[in-house]
Amino acid sequence: MNFTSRLLQWYNKNQRELPWRDTKDPYKIWLSEIILQQTRIAQGIQYYYRFVEKFPNVESLAAATEDEVLSLWQGLGYYSRARNLHETAKTIVSNHNGRFPETYNELLALKGIGPYTAAAIASIAFGKNFATVDGNVSRVIARYFLIIEPIDDNNTQKQIKKIAADLIDPENPGMFNQAMMDLGATVCKPGKPLCNICPINEDCEARMKGIENELPLKKNKVKIKERFFHFLFICREGENKKEFFVEKRQDNDIWKNLYQLPLIETSGVFLSDEGFKEHPLILSLQANGFDLWPGGKSYRFEHLLTHQRIYAFFHVIPLPADDISGTDDTFQWVDFETFSEMGKPVLINKFFRKYLSAQK
Repeated sequence: MNFTSRLLQWYNKNQRELPWRDTKDPYKIWLSEIILQQTRIAQGIQYYYRFVEKFPNVESLAAATEDEVLSLWQGLGYYSRARNLHETAKTIVSNHNGRFPETYNELLALKGIGPYTAAAIASIAFGKNFATVDGNVSRVIARYFLIIEPIDDNNTQKQIKKIAADLIDPENPGMFNQAMMDLGATVCKPGKPLCNICPINEDCEARMKGIENELPLKKNKVKIKERFFHFLFICREGENKKEFFVEKRQDNDIWKNLYQLPLIETSGVFLSDEGFKEHPLILSLQANGFDLWPGGKSYRFEHLLTHQRIYAFFHVIPLPADDISGTDDTFQWVDFETFSEMGKPVLINKFFRKYLSAQK
């Protein structure tokens, strides 16, 4: 048997049981693909169930507010995926009468859908003959065909896509794509591939040369940028509840449109007196007669993203329960109950868990 036949025979017996594998609904396939970008399946499944329960179809997702979508997405990271998901749902409802386009090029034109996702939806939902190529698929092909050029090189990626297109079963393109994903994720793994149970191990060139652990090669290593965030937990005791200021992130940066505590970003670990006093909210509060300085209890966290390491410092700054007017409109008072329904970075939740635990 050839590569494709052996792969599909293996997949028929060993495919992973995943909820989106039992449907041809392009909405659910699209939803799963977006959730699983940069996300482990074990974590993504729970979010998939939550989204399908709250938004069972593209119309209900399109009708939601962005805050509702971001709140449900909370904890998955890469929040641009959630914003694009929402925008695309609205586009499908308004421009396509609520029906997913069936061609690869039409799918590719939708926001947040790249070549891999377009090929996955086209092949799995509509039976179109397009091969999906992600990290898993690239790894299988690089090892099997002994591709020693870096797989993050454009020419190498073109070569891998050409090979995948030649291998695909035109009668079962969706099954072939899912089989390649499963093989890369469960057998031809990055660190220690399970070559002894691989259905294509007999003529895998990397295995025959004993270099399967060394492939694939990459030329570009991810550079980690360090950032220093000082969050201001400016709080007061309201009527039987604690209130605090929050703001919505607006810049085209991480966590766009999520809510956070007022933030001062610095070039290093320390927050200077001048940097603190020049913050718009501090200026407003001082104009109201409050002499503030983050000299009380503080909390420190380290938060790692794919390309960034965040050193976060949370400064607790209590205020009296007085009525405070004239503050910058960028900031609003909320209590814990209200804030629990708002989309926010996981880092903020980490702080509140530790803070509330210390209050008991």
